[in-house]
Amino acid sequence: MSQLKTVAIVGRTNVGKSTLFNRLVGKKQAIVHDLPGVTRDRKEGTGHLSDITFRVIDTAGLEVKTALSKAMWAQTQKAIEEADIILMVIDARSEINPLDKELATDLRRIKKPVFLLANKCEAAEQYVAATESYVLGLGDPIAVSAEHGLGMSDLYQALLPYIPKVEKNANKEDDVDDKKERPLNLAIVGRPNVGKSTLVNQLLGQERMLTGPEAGVTRDAISVPFEWKGNKVILTDTAGLRKRAKITHSLEKISAADSKHALDYAEVVIVVVDAANPLETQDLTVARKVVEEGRALILAVNKWDTVKNQTAVKNTIKERLHNSLQQVKGLPVIYISAKTGMGMDLLMKEVFRMYRVWNKRVPTAKLNMWLKSMTEATPPPLASNGRRIPMKYMTQVNTRPPTFVIFSSNPDELPESYLRYLSNGLRKDYGLDGIPIRISMRKRANPYADKKK
Repeated sequence: MSQLKTVAIVGRTNVGKSTLFNRLVGKKQAIVHDLPGVTRDRKEGTGHLSDITFRVIDTAGLEVKTALSKAMWAQTQKAIEEADIILMVIDARSEINPLDKELATDLRRIKKPVFLLANKCEAAEQYVAATESYVLGLGDPIAVSAEHGLGMSDLYQALLPYIPKVEKNANKEDDVDDKKERPLNLAIVGRPNVGKSTLVNQLLGQERMLTGPEAGVTRDAISVPFEWKGNKVILTDTAGLRKRAKITHSLEKISAADSKHALDYAEVVIVVVDAANPLETQDLTVARKVVEEGRALILAVNKWDTVKNQTAVKNTIKERLHNSLQQVKGLPVIYISAKTGMGMDLLMKEVFRMYRVWNKRVPTAKLNMWLKSMTEATPPPLASNGRRIPMKYMTQVNTRPPTFVIFSSNPDELPESYLRYLSNGLRKDYGLDGIPIRISMRKRANPYADKKK
């Protein structure tokens, strides 16, 4: 697949960069909120304007210097370095700000195409206000409204000389290649401040995500492609998940929804917990949610290098998993230090092992031989008519996670305890430890029903 040109969107806070990003990628991928400084990490996507396609990066807004804003600006500078084209966005409804001038001065020094976008130009008077931006020395402003899609044709004309048009036939070939090399979708979730972003940075080998001692630094779910020993992965860092009752601010609600959306698209999920307080109630709630969604789950106990009595902590984790997550017996627990890199190799090996287990399929003939041996060892209970509930036939109807159906003449009377017995047997006999298993009962059609009529 040919390398796409990269377009970076930069500017002050709250000028509409994330709205423009969402407009270009064609979906609400970046969080948008009236509160300034919502975007903190770089967010990447594939942008489209008519017949041109490009990689687009949304960046944190430039603001008055604080410790966190300096780290955010460092991320923006990396995006500028990576980009082939820069889009500087200003708010056409407000006066030119000293921060606008500071950023424009920096951008004039780089030898790359820089386009000035005067955003929020929904009315004629705002087009007039956009002319004040000539003081920035970046040439003619392009008047746009990212929210309403106005001015996108002018932006297209500006970008066209720098971005080649998409060839239809080549695009089809690219699609075929993409399917052959489809990456594994891996999401990192957990409570705030357990080290999720530090883990992502360690795996990537660079300071890609903002980190800090304060909770809630990450707000967007940020997806980054990388390779582990030749295997392609889409790695997604998410905002910390707190108890629903504690989420009161509208921005945090949006962040939580964004994390939930990332979970929907994940295949393997690493739940990160703090070794100092392992498997608190919220940790278990997050893990149960992953299991309910049917994803392959791995528990990463972070900051393990700081634990003094490791045996006691391991026993606590084992007990809590036994009491609260019996539906995924054999769940892999990896002890790591995201800060030092301890356990990274073992963690990623487990990711791909769990992915293979999650995709496992058992042949129908083997399943029915297995079902016969299981029912002979422990027969099903009696039905209300005094007869044993018959287990007629079993088949696997899906993978991701493994999903099985058992046919019976009276399935409604089979208790959950017997289904758990079968689930545990499947885990043990077919190596399905640690992943969700779904078994449902269906009523088998009576072949003599029509003859009786």
